Amino acid sequence: MTTPLRLESLEALDAIDRHGSFAAAAAALYRVPSAISYTISQLENDLGVAVFDRSGHRAVLTPAGRLLLDEGRRILTATRELGAAARRVADNWEPELRIAVDGLIPPTDLWPAIAAFGAEHPAINVRLTEEVLGGTWEALIDDRVDLAVGVADPPAGAGVRRTAYADVAFAFCCAPHHPLAERTHAVSEDELRSHRAVVVADSARRLSPRDAGLLDGQPRLTVASMASKVAALEHGLGVGHVPRAWVAEALAAGRLVEPPLDRPREAAQTWLLWRSGAPGRALAWFIRRLGGDRDQPMPRASQMRS
Repeated sequence: MTTPLRLESLEALDAIDRHGSFAAAAAALYRVPSAISYTISQLENDLGVAVFDRSGHRAVLTPAGRLLLDEGRRILTATRELGAAARRVADNWEPELRIAVDGLIPPTDLWPAIAAFGAEHPAINVRLTEEVLGGTWEALIDDRVDLAVGVADPPAGAGVRRTAYADVAFAFCCAPHHPLAERTHAVSEDELRSHRAVVVADSARRLSPRDAGLLDGQPRLTVASMASKVAALEHGLGVGHVPRAWVAEALAAGRLVEPPLDRPREAAQTWLLWRSGAPGRALAWFIRRLGGDRDQPMPRASQMRS
């Protein structure tokens, strides 16, 4: 048979410890001292243990009482948090917002928005994951995230909305000691094909993996993240196109250089994507902060062919 623990008893025990006496606890809880004494006696009777040792001139917690106080405070905190979470959900605030940022975008780009959101809504959790190429889109359509940031060339799909995020400019980079570093003429695709490319693996689990910026027949070194790609380039392990925001500091410091290309890679338009339907208030906050208020449905495949 289980013995019920009343929140009222835990609140009284907490108040006694914080305020130092039964009388002070009663005043803090707007109750009379006899009511506090009765609540503690009832707690001891319900549990069959002594919560306070009353043998001295003042009551002190027993070891069992100390355990009840410590664990009871966790219960009280969890109860308050549960009530607050329920009120937020009822008010259309998500308990957690899940964001996937594509490898084209440095996660640091999102720090100001996350900091501002945390200052306004400290009780709402934010989960940020990094995905690459099709993995970012897949995370959204598989409902692993609520918002996808920095998706380039998203496939057509009903049930998804989007708004423009940023144009991503690319730099073709290699280490200063790489054979291409000293080129003064524009490097042709035929010449480039003989040099190993460093590429970031598509993080899609289910969709067919995609490649970006890789020539047919070009040897490759595949890494798991854009940060690893930059590190590999700095070590002279290959060449590759990298979003300029990822390598601006390395280029300025001379750890990477930009050989001229015969056909430079064009800038990519990237998007914020989220599933259709009325967004929760946390998602709506980030959409406004990162992309403005204008959004549009994703075009269907028939529209993209026209």
